[in-house]
Amino acid sequence: MSDLINDFRDYREKMNEKILGSNNKVIKRIYSVDTLAYQEGALSVSTKEMLGLVSSMVLRCDDCIKYHLEKCHEQGITDDEIFEVFSIANLVGGTIVIPHTRRAVEYWEALNEKDGTNTKS
Repeated sequence: MSDLINDFRDYREKMNEKILGSNNKVIKRIYSVDTLAYQEGALSVSTKEMLGLVSSMVLRCDDCIKYHLEKCHEQGITDDEIFEVFSIANLVGGTIVIPHTRRAVEYWEALNEKDGTNTKS
């Protein structure tokens, strides 16, 4: 399972380096705004990451889903909380989100398996 995680992380890092290496001012600013938006504010970082996960699932972006799952995992979000996030995403996005939920569950399990985390609440 950790290959799933490592492959995603390696590819993301490699491609982000290429993209940011272009020194395109607009792209750099977009990346910066994205980073700033998820910092602590009126909403906690964990709340923002869960919102990002719901949005990514509804928009059906598997890369974004993996990214936000990792961030949720870092924030200590529990399995029960993640499945509530999945339920909201499926409610809002409809049944077309189900395949993305399957892949999200697989990735979440891989994250838990990789570090031995038991995130049951």
